[in-house]
Amino acid sequence: MISVLAHPTYRNLFLAQVLSLAGTGLTTVALGLLAYDLAGADAGLVLGTALALKMVAYVGVAPVAGALAGRVPRRRFLVSLDLCRALMVLCLPFVTEVWQVYLLVFLFQACSAAFTPTFQATIPDVLADETDYTNALSLSRLAYDLEALLSPVLAGLLLTAASFHWLFVGNGLAFLASAALVMSVILPSRNGGNAGRPFLDRVTRGAWIYLHTPRLRGLLALSFAVSSAGSMVIVNTVVLARQTFGGTDRDVAFFLAAYGVGSMVVAILLPRILDRVGPRSAMLAGGLVLTLVLPLGSLGLDYAAGLALWACLGAGMSLVQTPSGLLLRRSAHEEDRPALFAAQFALSHACWLVAYPAAGWLGATFGLETTFLVLACGSGLGLIAALRVWPAFDPVVIEHQHDDLVHSHGEAHDAHHRGSVVGRSDDVPHRHAALRHTHPFVIDDHHPVWPAVRRAR
Repeated sequence: MISVLAHPTYRNLFLAQVLSLAGTGLTTVALGLLAYDLAGADAGLVLGTALALKMVAYVGVAPVAGALAGRVPRRRFLVSLDLCRALMVLCLPFVTEVWQVYLLVFLFQACSAAFTPTFQATIPDVLADETDYTNALSLSRLAYDLEALLSPVLAGLLLTAASFHWLFVGNGLAFLASAALVMSVILPSRNGGNAGRPFLDRVTRGAWIYLHTPRLRGLLALSFAVSSAGSMVIVNTVVLARQTFGGTDRDVAFFLAAYGVGSMVVAILLPRILDRVGPRSAMLAGGLVLTLVLPLGSLGLDYAAGLALWACLGAGMSLVQTPSGLLLRRSAHEEDRPALFAAQFALSHACWLVAYPAAGWLGATFGLETTFLVLACGSGLGLIAALRVWPAFDPVVIEHQHDDLVHSHGEAHDAHHRGSVVGRSDDVPHRHAALRHTHPFVIDDHHPVWPAVRRAR
């Protein structure tokens, strides 16, 4: 897995990601302290509202940002977003009103909603080899999990020497360093085939490809399973550790650490797992783990069993989430990847937008035992839906039939136009004769419907 860091461009991008994650972790801690400083006993309400604004920004901004990403050089786009995020977090120490927190958090998360899918869509262009890309996905998962474990520790150490306002400064510096690292690399040139499309078409193109691709409909269903289980961890860990087990803040940290360890173990083993079983089997196994272990939380487990349960949830979620980049890479042309990654970002966070309040409201109203069972049902429904919409036989290369077609689109240089210049930004109509051929199949202008696929006997 570590061998992928020998690629100099990816190494700098990965370091930029690590710095951004570390800085964001510091801000997460500082934001809670700032909310308490401004709102006192109502700090939970402030943080809950900020979390909701984060999800709204993610769901609403990502597709628009994906459409804009193709209009400017992506290195400039990513660096500009890092600089904007640095500016916003550096403003947070000076806020005096709660509404200012809401405004800055929303703007910050809007920039993140533009940055993250664009960054994710860049990695498969940098790492053309699928094995390298698989290792990069596992390394990225490890970075996320280590950030969740180490950022609170780092924040605690910094708070012994300075006020929480300096945590925002640390995050700002991290984003500036991230921008410098992105600026230091040369990113592969991108096919600008979508540049001539109408803006609304570019905004919706990622979702159109996503929802017409069976394996990605399966990914969306599994994303709902993940959000059902993950909302239990994120929303109710503190309730389980403090109220059910009568623990302290240290016990909350232990449960979150158990969850992170489970996720990291799977991330380390995942390249070998995918060599043996492939993404579909691994991801469905993760959904099954989540569905089977969540109900165990309603059985009145002791402390050690609770830690084991949290570790299993981390493992199941990592099995589902980590290989998702492989599915996205296989399901779109290079020029469509930013839009497709943005669609995944928005649609998966829409699942969290449903699951977060459900986990909080169910836990407060009916107790954790009932919440475990209801969210397990949500996870199970996601798993069943994935099994139904994601065929077991899911080849990349598909033989398919084209009917006689007359259409228009932006400039194209794919195999369907080789040898002739057809279609420009002014949408010149052109004709394709009927034919049957075989190639890696993705949804695009010439393949708007997924063909029926049967395994050869």
